[in-house]
Formats: sequence, structure tokens, C-alpha cells
Amino acid sequence: MAAETVTNAIPSLKEKYSGAPARLNQEAEEAKKLILLNRTLPASRPRKSQVRLPPDVTAEDFETAIKELRAEIGDANVEINDKALVDGWYIEHPNTHDAFHIADQEELVSSAVVYPGSTAEVQTTVRWANKFGIPIYPISLGRNVGYGGAAPRVPGGVVVDLGRRMHGILSLDGENASCVVEPGVTYFALHEALAARNLPLWVDTPDLGGGSVLGNAIDRGVGYTPYGDHFANHCGLEVVLPSGELLRTGMGAMPGPEGADNPTWQSFQHAFGPAVDGVFSQSNFGVVTKMGMQLMPAAGHQSYCFTFPRDGDFERIVELIRPLAQQRILGNIPQLRHVIQELSVAGLRKADVHSGPGQVEREEIRKAARQLPLGDCAWVFYGTQYGPPESIAAQLEIVKAAFAQVEGSRFFLPDDLPESHYLHDRALVCSGTPVLRELDWLNWVPNGAHLFFSPITPTRGKDARTVHDIIVAAHERHGIDLFPTLCVAGREIHYITNIIFDRADADMKTRVIRLMREMIAECAAKGFGEYRTHILFADQVAGTYNWNNSAFMRFNETIKDALDPNGILAPGRNGIWPKRYRGKGWELGVEDVDLTSIGPRS
Repeated sequence: MAAETVTNAIPSLKEKYSGAPARLNQEAEEAKKLILLNRTLPASRPRKSQVRLPPDVTAEDFETAIKELRAEIGDANVEINDKALVDGWYIEHPNTHDAFHIADQEELVSSAVVYPGSTAEVQTTVRWANKFGIPIYPISLGRNVGYGGAAPRVPGGVVVDLGRRMHGILSLDGENASCVVEPGVTYFALHEALAARNLPLWVDTPDLGGGSVLGNAIDRGVGYTPYGDHFANHCGLEVVLPSGELLRTGMGAMPGPEGADNPTWQSFQHAFGPAVDGVFSQSNFGVVTKMGMQLMPAAGHQSYCFTFPRDGDFERIVELIRPLAQQRILGNIPQLRHVIQELSVAGLRKADVHSGPGQVEREEIRKAARQLPLGDCAWVFYGTQYGPPESIAAQLEIVKAAFAQVEGSRFFLPDDLPESHYLHDRALVCSGTPVLRELDWLNWVPNGAHLFFSPITPTRGKDARTVHDIIVAAHERHGIDLFPTLCVAGREIHYITNIIFDRADADMKTRVIRLMREMIAECAAKGFGEYRTHILFADQVAGTYNWNNSAFMRFNETIKDALDPNGILAPGRNGIWPKRYRGKGWELGVEDVDLTSIGPRS
């Protein structure tokens, strides 16, 4: 059975490559319990059709193709997706579809799942796909939640689950402060390996620690230490091209002595000539099977938070952050969150603070916030400083003086707050220790799922306000609660809008789709684009980058057609379609709100 079955016991990291570390077992059990108690949907439902075949492939040809691939890489490593679809939860997640399905659960579904065990078997799988014309969708783990998970963009595509058999930490170099990992290595696993070897190194982790180190970097995800730009801190890729040929980037393009890897592969990101690594991020130009990553040496650190009392303080806060970040006084990539996030991450549900339809009201948020440790406020800033104690103390005095310019701002250290408060988890994340805490907000509504809307703005109050106002107005129009988190750097802001919805509520899902479509269009009209999006909104987002008659997309399509003339590798991923599909109705635009059926449209 390709879909992961939700069991009573939590898979541990020792038992399973994608499991939870022992230190988080109790937290994982509680998180799972709350998610399942909040769910009204059945664990699974009978399938509408037994197998969703790839487009233009007959059942007979599909059977022949599967038989041949099984002969090549083993029967147990090729599974037909003909069982019930199980959404599971974060640790026990599916690799057959999107667990957070905004479309019908059976639309973005695979026909089969393949488990290669080596780079050579990935090459075999790619060549097989070319022979039979079957689209394949590589995943590292399938935990890209909020962006499409494990789902293939073309229904019936074959998911290539790299992580199940390729989850080795191939190198841990304490002197060079670097590692080499395969796709299935999670932040949990890398952190535990560093601890087991007593290496004073940190892995920069996103909010949840169960994701793939490689997969998150290739998708240009972010974390919260000074090494928070994950792709910027990768160093060397091994890539299977759509032809099946093998490529190494950076210094790995030069052979090492006597057949060994090049000794500088994880020391210097580039090589001689064009730097090509970037074309393999957020693309469908190759399958990354190995990645080098540079790790942060452990350092002294102090996490803290500030609260600000008024919604209208927003622009002023952004203006104060900018010089602090540009001058490198702020030690990390800080977060600025609206106080409603304090409610959800504390485990409160919408029903605990609001009754009836519509958005939770501002006074209801205020009333609930008064009962929480930070009290009534509008915005919460989470930051961390690094270095020796005297340096941290000096930095904090500068930060305090800046934020004191906002009347009513308050400062908190972890010791000022209960152990259960979120600041303690931020302190772990910001010192290289991955956690599970961010699962709590999924319980805001029954059958909780989410999408991310993630535009980029300059770190200027007026620009941040423009985007914020667009997002606020759109949420009000569609009656969806707004959960904004801003990752604020010196020159740009990742404005992460977490859209939480009920998978069982068809009307709510339609409103969320309209909300996404409108925010993409309205922000783009002001010059603000998303840096990352769900697979069903990728065409629209890609279409907003249309300067000079869409020169950027035409460039991507030229590369795609040269590398993948048969169009087999992840067609449609990030809005890049090969000739075989392009202009034939697969693209989804601003008017495409009905997602009950995914396929060519006239």
C-alpha cells in the first residue's frame, strides 16, 4: 500500500527514516491525538476508480511498463496506487496525493509510486519514463505541506519517492562544517546525527523539523539562524538529468584523486564557468540525488520577543527592523507575527473564541489574548542574538532602544514566560534544534489543512502596508481568518500568509481558491510576486513574471525543451510545461476556481 497508514504508535527516528526523534515522542503523540480528535472526515473512503492512469497511456501499456520497471529495480520498489487514499498526519503522511487537498482528494493522485535505492536506480527510472512516455514526479519525502505535498501536477503521474530508500547522511565534516545528504534525510535525522557525534554544529531548520534538508533547500525554503537561506548555504549537487545522464555541479564537476569525490566540493559553491545550480531549484530540469550543505558552528545565543499594542504600529515596526537588519545588529531572520498566531499556536480552536460563521472578530482575538502570557497586543516580534554574552547584551540594548520608540512595546525573555509558551520552541529552532510545535495551529478548524500565500516585499513600511492591506481586504471578502507571519530581512520580507481551511467544507475550499487567485493577481498588479506557491496556483504565479513578453518563462521553456524533449520530468511543476503539454489546456489561471477536475481544459 503506497499511502501511509496512520497507526497508534508514533514511528521513531530509529525505526523509520522519517520518524520523530525520541525526545519529541510525547509531543508527537499529543499532536497526533489532537489532530485526529479534530477530524470529522473518515480515515479513508472507497476510491472512485481503481487506478488513475497517466494521460495518453492505456491500461495495457501501463501494465507492460510497470512490469519492466519492476524487473529493473525490484517488485517491492514499484507499487500501484490502487488502495484507499489516507491523508494521515505530518509524521505518517501519504506519498500518493496531497494530504491537504484543496481540489478533490482523488484529482492530484499518482498511478504508482517508485522507490529507487540509488542514483543508478533513479537513472533507470528516468530512462524508463522516457521509453514509455510516462510523467514522473520526484519527491524527497512529500512533506512540502501547504504547497502540494506529494501530489503530481498531472493526475496519474508516477511519484518517485526518493526518501524511502535514499536517506543516508553520506558525509559529516566537522572541520569544514558541512555535510552531504540524500533526499530522505530530515532535519530531525541530521540534528540527531550531529548530536551523536558531539559535533558543535547546527542545522538551520524551518518551523517543522520533519522535512527534507535537500528538498527544502531545492525549493528555496528558509529557516531562522544566520544560515536561514537554505539554498544559499547548499554547496554542490548531484543531479540526474531528464535524459538519465548524471551531472555534478560546483567543484564536484572536477574528479577527485583516484576516483574519490572532489575534496573542495563542499568548500566552494561555484566552479569555473556558469553557475548552474540555480536552474535545479524550483524547477523540473533534473532530479537532485545528493546535496552538500554548509552548517553553522554552534554559538552563544539568546532568544526573546517584543509585543506591540496596536495594529497600526505595523509600518513603524517594519521601518525600525530595516536598519537593525541591514547593519547586522539583528542576529537572525526574525519573525513578526500577528497576535492571532499566539492563539492558534497555543492550541486554541476558532470555536473556543468565536461562534457562528464569518471571521473571528478583532475584539474576540483581544479577549482571548488577554488570557495568554503575552497579554493583549497586536504584533509579536521573535528574534535571536548570537555571540558571547557581552556581545549579545550590547546588541539587545540597541534593539530595545529601537523598539522602545513604539509606545507600549514590551520585552520578554524565555525565563519571563511559562515553559509551554511558544518562545521556548523558537529558542530551540533558532539554535539548530528542530521541533513539532507548529502543528498546533492546524486545529483552528475541523479537518485542518492549509495553503501558503507567500509574496515578497521590500523592507519598507509603505510596501509592506500595501501588501498587508490587499491580503486583509481579500480575507474579509471571503470570510477567511488571517494568519500573517513576516520573515523580515534587511532588504526584503517574506510575507507568509497561512490560510487554514476545513478539508470537509466544499464551500470554504472554493472561497479559499478565490482568495488565492485574487491575492496573486492584486499583489502582482502592484509589483509584488510570490516566491513559492501550491502546485495548483503555479501557472498563475509564473504568469505574473511576464516582463518583456514573458522572457523569463520563454527562457525556462527553452531549457526545459532542450533537457527534456519527451516532457517526462514533473510537467507543470512551478508553472513550467514541456512542449508535449504546453498550450493544450493544462495551465490554470486566475479564472480557474472550479478545481473539481484537473486536466486539459478547452
